[in-house]
Amino acid sequence: MPEEVQTASAAATRAWGSRLAGHLGQGSVVLLFGELGAGKTCLVKGIAAGLGLDPRRVHSPSFIMVNLYEGEPPLNHVDLYRLEEGEDFSDLGLEELFSGTGVTVVEWAERLPVRARPLPRWEVYLEHAGADSRRLRLRTLSAGQPFG
Repeated sequence: MPEEVQTASAAATRAWGSRLAGHLGQGSVVLLFGELGAGKTCLVKGIAAGLGLDPRRVHSPSFIMVNLYEGEPPLNHVDLYRLEEGEDFSDLGLEELFSGTGVTVVEWAERLPVRARPLPRWEVYLEHAGADSRRLRLRTLSAGQPFG
């Protein structure tokens, strides 16, 4: 996977997510960082498609924080947008998701305390780069690298 790419449309962002899914396996964790409207949920739809799931079923779980999509592997879609600063995130059961057999994708990962971000993990930073364009930067961190 390229470490940085610019997509010109939502379809291209979804396609990149689908390609990323080809590198994910059971227990993979993907943290998404980016402002409102940067394409995080669009990217999750692409990851879902790449895992063989119907991307039309994927919706931002902003009000319930976690959506689970059955598949092989299952997709755990987490949205921390409504997580208040200082709020105890442990009630969400993220530790179980992070250590489970599914692929877990977390939107608004910047709200997740650094100490709670598991290793290994994939991080994707999404930025507006024009009307429909997005800049996606990918970073992978493994247990052998410095934490955070």
